[in-house]
Amino acid sequence: MAVFVCGQHRTDYGHILLTSDNILHPPEKVTNTPSRGDGITAEDERDIKIVGCELIQSSGLLLKLPQVAMATAQIIFHRFYLVKSLVNHNYEHLAMAAIFLAAKIEEHPRRVRDVIKLFSTTFDK
Repeated sequence: MAVFVCGQHRTDYGHILLTSDNILHPPEKVTNTPSRGDGITAEDERDIKIVGCELIQSSGLLLKLPQVAMATAQIIFHRFYLVKSLVNHNYEHLAMAAIFLAAKIEEHPRRVRDVIKLFSTTFDK
């Protein structure tokens, strides 16, 4: 049931309440990431995340995954780095794990061997 409350569209799904205030992460969580605490600048963090998302997109195309699986992998990638640092976790390894997990979530699974082989032969140059 959709309701318009206090200038916002509010949808009630049983016990879960979705509004425009609670579907995104708070700005302080996005700006104060663990990577920034480890000394990575905002620009460098953004650039690494862009490269990671491009890696996910190109690997998804090569694995012939639907766009929704690639988008899911990119969301997993971004959410991981909201709680973990780029210093401690290699973005290429995370991109590989995210594409594998997203393919399973979206019911287009690929063998782990195929994902590893793709990344090792195509992107390790």
